[in-house]
Amino acid sequence: MLVWVASFPRSGNTFLRIVLHRLYGVQTSTVYDVDGVAERLGPELIGATDRPGTLAELRADPAPHFVKTHRQRDADVVESDRAICLVRDGRDALVSWARQASEDDPGRYETELRARILRDTAVGTGSWGNNILSWLQPAAGHRRVLRYDDLIRDPWTAVTAIITDVTPTLMLRPDAGIPSLEELRHHDNRFFRRGRTGSHHDELPTELHQLFWSRPDNRAAMQLLGYDQLATV
Repeated sequence: MLVWVASFPRSGNTFLRIVLHRLYGVQTSTVYDVDGVAERLGPELIGATDRPGTLAELRADPAPHFVKTHRQRDADVVESDRAICLVRDGRDALVSWARQASEDDPGRYETELRARILRDTAVGTGSWGNNILSWLQPAAGHRRVLRYDDLIRDPWTAVTAIITDVTPTLMLRPDAGIPSLEELRHHDNRFFRRGRTGSHHDELPTELHQLFWSRPDNRAAMQLLGYDQLATV
């Protein structure tokens, strides 16, 4: 059984992988040839593993295999594939991604942010709005939505509820426990940055905020997630 762990970059995917590992002993792989996050943080922290077969082979195996992706839902995804679709306010995700891209040269932050708002490719990650819409439309019961807000507020409750629906045969580890954000920051305080909602309030310049909302795909995805365009600050 193949289960996608799908999100736009900087939407909490790594923390979700850590929680899955700590609660259920799940090891996650990625759709990519190289797991850059595991190389940076160490596979032990994340519970990362090499992908143990082709996507078709993972699908055919009765055991669940969790595969991370930041790509839009594409030809690699079969309609019947199960998925955890992790979603975050696009403004916060884009701010966080641009901060990560400019962590060695903070002066490039706004340049990186603008480029990420404007990106618009039909393959790969694509824009934030198109990425979200690809996974959430049409709605499907086997593609479960997990909000970043819920994940960071109460990861135990949020993830166990999702797993009960997606892969109910998984059992909690007897020693299950979830590291705090402070613990993770001790590991890498640049990767695990603010870890909260609303970070765009003091990190997204007005002009770029308007640019974000100028995209029809962003407006559609924000409306789908219940964010009010009038609440721009």
